[in-house]
Amino acid sequence: MKPVLRRVLNESIDDSSRPASDLGPGDGLLLDAYSEAVANAAQRVSPSVVNIEVFRQNEATEMPAGTGSGFVFTPDGFVLTNSHVVAHANRVSVTLLDGRRVEGTLVGSDQHSDIAVVRIGASSLAAAALGDSGKLRVGQLAIAIGSPYGFQCTVTAGVVSALGRSLRSQSGRLIDDVIQTDAALNPGNSGGPLVNSRGEVIGVNTAVILPAQGICFAIGINTAKFVAARLIRDGRIVRAYIGVAGMTAPLPRRFVRFYHLARETGVMVTSVEPGSPADKAGVKPRDIIITYGENPVAAVDDLHRLLSEEQIGAKARLTVIRGTERLQLETVPSKSA
Repeated sequence: MKPVLRRVLNESIDDSSRPASDLGPGDGLLLDAYSEAVANAAQRVSPSVVNIEVFRQNEATEMPAGTGSGFVFTPDGFVLTNSHVVAHANRVSVTLLDGRRVEGTLVGSDQHSDIAVVRIGASSLAAAALGDSGKLRVGQLAIAIGSPYGFQCTVTAGVVSALGRSLRSQSGRLIDDVIQTDAALNPGNSGGPLVNSRGEVIGVNTAVILPAQGICFAIGINTAKFVAARLIRDGRIVRAYIGVAGMTAPLPRRFVRFYHLARETGVMVTSVEPGSPADKAGVKPRDIIITYGENPVAAVDDLHRLLSEEQIGAKARLTVIRGTERLQLETVPSKSA
């Protein structure tokens, strides 16, 4: 933290008793620092943010079918957005910040994670910098950029409200490790970036809870990067399935020391699908998964990466912490529906 900002924060700690009109120089500096952080982050990312319009063929007529947002994440024109934004589209039109309108080609779409990749052909594209959603902390600044109701590059700011949420996708599958934020989202924000104070994308805005206010969700950028890479490579993503929903959770330090664990976090199981491979293996809610096969599992993203197509039908040892015990269970992943 910069010395000036640290001093301003310290000076402001005991100022809650002052009337709102009695703002001192410390308050002004603090507000200026916040505004500067939001403005700088928006300035860095906005050139990469696009407005997406989708069209569907209705008999002999092409009809508008909705709008959303997205962002360029490679200089050669790959755009990240939500699967539900481009679902069943016959044509995708992408509008850049400078007003250029170009046709987009759907590279691939994954309903289970609500992530899709569109390719555009245009010159002088600005690619957004991608961050690390595994390093997020509750309370840190979160900035949403998108095109709600068609108002291009609208910026809203808030904080990361919670981590490790689960959200049911339109396919019915739970998306794990979702970011909750109070940065305001509206229809049309879907697919746009959620950004940290350094202008790095930390999530893909995906949903709001109506009629609640300030409860919005974004797919973590680590999940989005993994899915996007598979979509670009194969045009689709096939997963192995064991039937658990979970969240990244810290391990008690005494367990880490006693069992000589390589990681200090694991995946806490929040629910187990009846009849699933995990259920047959004996996995229980509140178990903490720490390895899959010989590979350590420190986060939900680790488990997603390990449950690849190659694991379907192959026996694997699942190591879990249950209470104070370390258990080894055998599971045989099936193909995801």
